[in-house]
Amino acid sequence: MRPTTPLRLAALPLLASLLTGCSKLVVLNPAGDVAAQQGDLVVIATVLMLLIIVPVIALTLWFAWRYRQGSRHAETDYAPDWHHSTKLELVIWAAPLVIIIALGAITWITTHKLDPYRPLDRISEQKALPENVKPLEVQVVSLDWKWLFVLPEQGIATVNELAAPVDRPIRFTLTSSTTMNAFYVPDLAGMIYTMPGMQTELNAVINQPGVFRGMSSHYSGAGFSGMHFRFHGLSEQDFEQWVARAKAEGQPLTRQAYLALAKPSERHPVERFSSVEDGLFDRVVGLCVEEGKTCMHQVMALDASRNRAHRSARALEAAAAQEICSADDTLPTFTARP
Repeated sequence: MRPTTPLRLAALPLLASLLTGCSKLVVLNPAGDVAAQQGDLVVIATVLMLLIIVPVIALTLWFAWRYRQGSRHAETDYAPDWHHSTKLELVIWAAPLVIIIALGAITWITTHKLDPYRPLDRISEQKALPENVKPLEVQVVSLDWKWLFVLPEQGIATVNELAAPVDRPIRFTLTSSTTMNAFYVPDLAGMIYTMPGMQTELNAVINQPGVFRGMSSHYSGAGFSGMHFRFHGLSEQDFEQWVARAKAEGQPLTRQAYLALAKPSERHPVERFSSVEDGLFDRVVGLCVEEGKTCMHQVMALDASRNRAHRSARALEAAAAQEICSADDTLPTFTARP
């Protein structure tokens, strides 16, 4: 066995940092308020758990050293008849119980406060949400293996690129074309799943200008490793220029163009569309982009109608099978007296 050299020992922290893939610690130092609150929750939960873990590890090592074989304490403190200590039991059980209650309370509060479907109630810790502010609507479709972003208010769409004004709330509505996936911008908010035939929602905000990395955080096939995109945090003026560029450079996103785009491709380049066919996102959610295909909500409505008709027919059959008293059966009979 080769001896471990000081140089190899010094290289271990570097290798560990490379393997983590989080050299910038984005989760704990993000550029968006929602992600920042989630990062604070991670820190608080970790500190609370360390309040138990660190003393337990320290006491375990201390006991092992203090009562090692041959030590003075192992001989003088040995009590073979000892079996219970009320004070020790209180410490052992009370401390973890307090930590669990604190963790449960914090988790319950933040689970509701950071619900991805819940509209934002602030821009940042120092900035309140302006009155009558309108969130930026972004419709997201996970394709194989790329991201399609539709901005209905601006009337444009992009592939593997998204931009949003700084300090403006963003409301994402998300779906998938074929396979389940997960939308994740670490600087913006936690990940949210996308599923075919369904729609999820995410509310977030970006508080700093810059270019941030977006990705798929759920394995979805051969091209998963290249399913990344760039998220730009821009000023209002720069955002308008970005929209104008898409309108000038792009082609219309029709149903036929979407079907061509939906075909599997890996490491798809950035693509822009100057306009979007009306109702396209709803058709993607309904799995009815193809001409002549019935949408999911229509299929479910027909199934519900057939189910109601079936229940009504069974109720009528059950009623017909019962004996029904007639009016003649209930009238009293009279016998003439001689």
